[in-house]
Amino acid sequence: MSVKDMLLALCVVVAWGINFVVIKVGLQGMPPFLLAGLRFTLVAFPAIFFIRRPAVPLRWLVLYGMTISFGQFAFLFLAIKLGMPAGIASLVLQAQAFFTLVLGALLLAEKLSWNHILGMVIATLGIFLLASDGMSGQAGAGITLTTMMLTLAAALSWGMGNITNKMIMRNHSVPVMSLVVWSALIPIVPFFACSLLFDGKAAMINSLLNISLQTVLALVYLAFIATIVGYAIWGNLLSRYETWRVAPLSLLVPVIGLLSAALLLGETLSGQELAGVCVIVIGLLVNVFGGVIKQRWLNYAE
Repeated sequence: MSVKDMLLALCVVVAWGINFVVIKVGLQGMPPFLLAGLRFTLVAFPAIFFIRRPAVPLRWLVLYGMTISFGQFAFLFLAIKLGMPAGIASLVLQAQAFFTLVLGALLLAEKLSWNHILGMVIATLGIFLLASDGMSGQAGAGITLTTMMLTLAAALSWGMGNITNKMIMRNHSVPVMSLVVWSALIPIVPFFACSLLFDGKAAMINSLLNISLQTVLALVYLAFIATIVGYAIWGNLLSRYETWRVAPLSLLVPVIGLLSAALLLGETLSGQELAGVCVIVIGLLVNVFGGVIKQRWLNYAE
């Protein structure tokens, strides 16, 4: 990967790391599905009037929008609303790197190396440590089996979106911004329908009539920085590099997420949570650097 693309990737992971704090702030004044629906409304409008629809079959556009947009953020927003700490959510969501690798192997015949498999095993142990601490009642920050499973479901949706993006770009010449903007139309109605179903009409109207400045600013950040800019760059990188080169770069997202959550939200970790975080990070490191270290060792031995 070129230096320019590496810097672009770093900008994305910083934006996505802070994104979790912004989500937490936005959810303080608005139900999760309504917040998500407004987010993608701002992504789509007025941009669709200036950006041409991507020349892809509707089924691919729907699949992309329902995985990387609706599925990921429906599960993630709900998990955070139910108490999942923003910093921990930013870390667990990086299971998308492993889901992307597995789906890439199953659907695209991409190769899985020993370090990918070992990294998954190690990271799974870390997730177990986090979940078991929450379920034991020792962690007071909202990590429960429900919030953990919701966050993992969000990670799986993100991984499915990565693969969908890869397949779209492989078969069609699609401007990334066009795909990001027009796919944002797909989850709007499902999000508003879920909000109406689970929150009720009165709660939706009350949230809109009494929307605060911090919620408005959160929506602006989520729509324009985290979504339009972030996914445009990310999708472009995925279209030009193998998934194993791009997806693991999200390793830096939880670093920013944990630091920003600690600094801005005052989130802290218990001893077992800290151990779980360290184990997950080790798993991600093995996934990213294990193959490189082995190859260098073999070269050195020769």
